[in-house]
Amino acid sequence: MRCPYCGHEDTQVRDSRPTEDDTAIRRRRVCPSCNGRFTTFERVQLRELMVVKRSGRRERFDRDKLARSVQTALRKRVDEPDAVEVLVSRVVRNLEKIDTDIPTEFIGELVMNELKRIDDVAYVRFASVYRNFREAKDFESVLDELAAGRLPEPVKAVSGKVTRPPE
Repeated sequence: MRCPYCGHEDTQVRDSRPTEDDTAIRRRRVCPSCNGRFTTFERVQLRELMVVKRSGRRERFDRDKLARSVQTALRKRVDEPDAVEVLVSRVVRNLEKIDTDIPTEFIGELVMNELKRIDDVAYVRFASVYRNFREAKDFESVLDELAAGRLPEPVKAVSGKVTRPPE
């Protein structure tokens, strides 16, 4: 592993341990050249996930992008440091069960369902970006759904295909 500080090509592992949800190995590394310390994660990747954007464009799934958006939604709300990693791992495991390219709407719904379990405010934050809220009434409708305990039906994966429940 190359050192991110000095570029030295041979770093040493000081400590390895599984993450809290046992989906990755966390390794603390040190560079013998500059003594820089950093952490790496090793995860199993079952297959290359492809995402279909709303425009129809296809691109590779970016786990880090998902983690950043979840982290933004949870900022100053949840004190558990591994909450983002656990949530993202749970979403990725669900995505890996799907045989086809994955619409961004499906990913957004999965994330919203997971955030709802953790924190209502994080759910509303994520929903406001995901659903592109433009007016106060958009927030009102989601808050009314939360208050009534009803949330939109999530998209579901059935036999490896992504579907929405009938309306």
